[in-house]
Amino acid sequence: MRFDKKYLYWGLTAFAVICGVLVFYDTVFQHSVLLLYLNKLVDILAPVFYGFFMAYLLTPIVNWFERKIFPKGGKGIWPRATSIFLSWVLVVAGLYVLLSILLPQLYESILTLAGNAESYYRNVVQWIQRFLEDNPTAKNWLTNLVQDYYEDAVAWLRNTLLPQAQALITSFTSGLVGGVMDFFTFLTNLLVGIIVSVYLLATKEQFAATGCKLTYALFNEKRAAWLIRGVKAVDHIFSGFFRGKLLDSLIVGILCFIFSSIFQFPYAPLISVVVAVTDLIPFFGPFLGAIPSAFLILLDSPIKCLYFIIMIIVLQQLDGNVLAPKILGDSTGLSSFWVIVAILVGGGLWGILGMFIGVPTFACIYTGIRKFSEWRLEKKGLPIHSYNYRTHKPLTDQQLGKTPPAPAEGVEKAEQSDETENSKRP
Repeated sequence: MRFDKKYLYWGLTAFAVICGVLVFYDTVFQHSVLLLYLNKLVDILAPVFYGFFMAYLLTPIVNWFERKIFPKGGKGIWPRATSIFLSWVLVVAGLYVLLSILLPQLYESILTLAGNAESYYRNVVQWIQRFLEDNPTAKNWLTNLVQDYYEDAVAWLRNTLLPQAQALITSFTSGLVGGVMDFFTFLTNLLVGIIVSVYLLATKEQFAATGCKLTYALFNEKRAAWLIRGVKAVDHIFSGFFRGKLLDSLIVGILCFIFSSIFQFPYAPLISVVVAVTDLIPFFGPFLGAIPSAFLILLDSPIKCLYFIIMIIVLQQLDGNVLAPKILGDSTGLSSFWVIVAILVGGGLWGILGMFIGVPTFACIYTGIRKFSEWRLEKKGLPIHSYNYRTHKPLTDQQLGKTPPAPAEGVEKAEQSDETENSKRP
């Protein structure tokens, strides 16, 4: 009796479907055992992820050293080892210079802020008192409101706030020990990650070749080539965004520190760090960093707060119109609308980290959908330009008698095909 392979395929398909249903049911309606094991696996492989991320960021620097020091190429391990060593020396030296300048002033700013907390409290109280004296109607309304809700406030204080405060103190005491242990775990993972990054940088061509070999082994030649092109497109989007955004935020933080020192704003180092870190988040980042910084300056001097707001507006205009286009270019290919959508969805799913990685992730999904739709339209013999679909019925290029003009700047520029000779992608 001859064995029919189709029964094996049907059995494997049925088994995969049953496993998928069980995993979905456990994830949504039960205790998510699979997610617990995945989280444990992520914690175990954290040093590998750190190493991969550091190697990913350092690859352009290593390649640059190899081109400059060994322009004709080199044999053996010495060219690559020298480039990796110089790259890490450059990173460590840059961090040392930056931290040696920033940390003492940042520490001094935090101490000054803590020392002035009482005076800031008095200033706020005085502002409120003057406001109530100048507005008797608001004072009477506030007095009646306090009298009406006094008993409820006392009951809430006794029955809710005090028990929660006790529980919070207990959890904070236990969490402090856990936080210290997590910090040492992070340092250990970081050190192991550095070793992993050195190994990855030394054998990056071998890893890439192994990945290509495995892809061609699992898929046919056409699909394998398609997958490799997709991976290259994802690498182009993520590398351009991550490396460019880190450099852009560093420049913005340095400029903010220089201008804050010139105008003698209080807590200049602290404010510069906040502005630089929040600038990593596209679109909403400048506002997230400027609001608390402006409030700190407002407590010290209202007129300086106004100057700071003007400085932030000028700095963000400089960043948005000069620095970011020069550094980032069109690495994501997303319009402002889709950037906002990506930030909101990423932030809702993964918090601050999601707001940062949401834009390149959404850009990859957007590019994949665009390429797939263009491929399907080409198979149907339809035009791929969105311009042709503004009418009720799409017109082909032959019907138009010419190649349709490119859309206006800023309109559908991410939808233009980079594979058509008559189109020019901005």
